[in-house]
Amino acid sequence: MAGEVTCKKKLPYEKIARNTVKSLGYTKDAYNFTYKSPVSLYIHEQSPDIAAGVNDGGAGDQGMMFGFACTETPELMPMPIMLAHRLSERMDMVREKKILPFLRPDGKSEVKVTYENGKPIHVDRVVLAVPHNPKISNEELKKQLIKNVITPVLHVYGFKTPPGESIVINGSKGRWTIGGPASDTGVTGRKIIVDTYGAFARHGGGCFSGKDPTKVDRSAAYAARYIAKNIVAVQLADRIEVRLAYVIGHKEPIAKAIETFNTERKSLKIIEEYAWKLLDLSVTGILEGLNLRRPIYLETARYGHFGRNGFPWEKVVV
Repeated sequence: MAGEVTCKKKLPYEKIARNTVKSLGYTKDAYNFTYKSPVSLYIHEQSPDIAAGVNDGGAGDQGMMFGFACTETPELMPMPIMLAHRLSERMDMVREKKILPFLRPDGKSEVKVTYENGKPIHVDRVVLAVPHNPKISNEELKKQLIKNVITPVLHVYGFKTPPGESIVINGSKGRWTIGGPASDTGVTGRKIIVDTYGAFARHGGGCFSGKDPTKVDRSAAYAARYIAKNIVAVQLADRIEVRLAYVIGHKEPIAKAIETFNTERKSLKIIEEYAWKLLDLSVTGILEGLNLRRPIYLETARYGHFGRNGFPWEKVVV
């Protein structure tokens, strides 16, 4: 574990890490990585040069942030990323509830959706990758995942299950028995497109996970999503991208803009007047307006940061 932390109390980092790994299901020696594996700590306090600007209400970094919303799903998110997240979520659920007890921790999903006139009309292809007990055959694994994961998720969104030849399970010859860090060690925050909108919107490049909300990579991206979602929710446009930019140590954004993709139902002037009144976009304004200085971020570590109830940036103003 490595990073910078400023906290009034000493935190039990190793205990937190072990409990988290255990909750994810890494409990068996067969996975070659468990909550009992060694932990190395490389954590220190934040740089005083950065803290000097942050402690005065300035941004903790420079960069560009984008927020997006559209009418494709009830969550006001693009259809492909919502399907991908729901598939990943359901794979975990059927494993944890022992509906498919032969599945192991870890997993990925990918969905190809056909559009006509800007609208999703059917699912062409579904790709799932999930570790499993080597005793189960590839054929049985595919059959059970179609029945218990793919079909239920697609039906919720009104799609038929594609034919078997359009479904790929574990593309590496259908076998994947050991998942997690033992087979492919990633770093938190690498999957920035999966965390957001599935490439339907631009991305400034800064990840969210592992950062406190004084880092505008995280908080301003949440603010941009909040504004975009509310614009679509009140039917001012069917598709919106909100763009923000900040400079380290500065309190206010140095740039802000809105793209409607020619889907606006009112003039851009009316949309902008509505948008910029929704939230004070200074760093302190975002932190206070969305009440971000709370321990609410654990659930964002999987299934994406957007399109899920319970987060303040997903709230629609009534």
